[in-house]
Amino acid sequence: MTTRTLSQSKASPSARGYRMPAEWELHESTWLAWPHFRDDWPGKFEPIPWVYAEIIRNLVQNEYVDVIVNSPVWETRAREVLEKADALSEKIRFHHWRTDRVWTRDSGCIFLAPGQDSPDSQAIALQFQFNAWAKYANFKFDEKVGRRMAQSAAAGIVQPLWEKHRVVLEGGSIDVNGAGILLTTEECLLSTTQQRNSFMDRTAYEQMFSAYFGAGTVIWLGEGVAGDDTHGHVDDIARFVSPNTVVTMIEHDAQDENYSALQHNLGRLRAARTANGQRLQVVEIPLPHPVIFEGRRLPASYANFYIGNGVVLVPVFNDPNDRVALNTLAELFPTRQIVPIYSGDLIWGFGAIHCMTQQQPAVRSR
Repeated sequence: MTTRTLSQSKASPSARGYRMPAEWELHESTWLAWPHFRDDWPGKFEPIPWVYAEIIRNLVQNEYVDVIVNSPVWETRAREVLEKADALSEKIRFHHWRTDRVWTRDSGCIFLAPGQDSPDSQAIALQFQFNAWAKYANFKFDEKVGRRMAQSAAAGIVQPLWEKHRVVLEGGSIDVNGAGILLTTEECLLSTTQQRNSFMDRTAYEQMFSAYFGAGTVIWLGEGVAGDDTHGHVDDIARFVSPNTVVTMIEHDAQDENYSALQHNLGRLRAARTANGQRLQVVEIPLPHPVIFEGRRLPASYANFYIGNGVVLVPVFNDPNDRVALNTLAELFPTRQIVPIYSGDLIWGFGAIHCMTQQQPAVRSR
């Protein structure tokens, strides 16, 4: 297994024909880490494994699920829950690796696949540096997860560099259409609050996205939703659902703290253009009413859905707008089953379904 550290060059993944496939493209597997850190859900940990079981039960119908557990003891616990929930399957592959938290979208690697014109047939994995959103101190185990995932998947490992520095990037801070467009936010990547890469500016990020993801067009949104302790991850506000269609969260209540920022993002998406000058189709979905627990607003959002093979798993919150979100996504994904996953307890960990999953795309054989 080789590790390459590259900046933009002829040897970059993009120059070699690699790209990050869209989430709706065929998966080999979905990666998850079984919940164990009770402090992520203080007072609400008990229902969380059952949420995981429901997610896994729906995913294994159409793809493998790689589940990271802290030890053989934790595998036994996970199996007990999965069996009771009718979710245990031969398509589940357990890995005994220590983790600090379970947000695999951010701590895990990001898989790339070779394009049609690439001379390569092996998948590669981008192992960005992980520092717990530049906020928490306990991340030494999570920082190793990306490499271990890549090795398990027999993918070549690339550690992105910029100006000789390892780049910090979480998977939840970007979203791609698989055809050269990438979504991100200024709040997450350009702010000095929870700053990831002090040595990078907007231009550097755009060059890095082109070199490593094959994204020639970057759409910068402004701020994320209130309560998001990642400081502006895009997967809570806007997501691609096809190469030319993006869904975005809106807030109808002008007095709500999310109203102005989401209207601003909506304007940017409407003004955005593809590489050939076409407008995107922008579909609006209203946020659920504020979810408050222990006096704190939580980042409840329907945008944190996950697109699996044959299924879309959608966080719901026992809110009237649940039905709006589910119906809208059903129209956008007519060939996939739309499955609501109650996330009123899960969101107390400040993340939902997309945050906890990471797709491993299927790679064509030659």
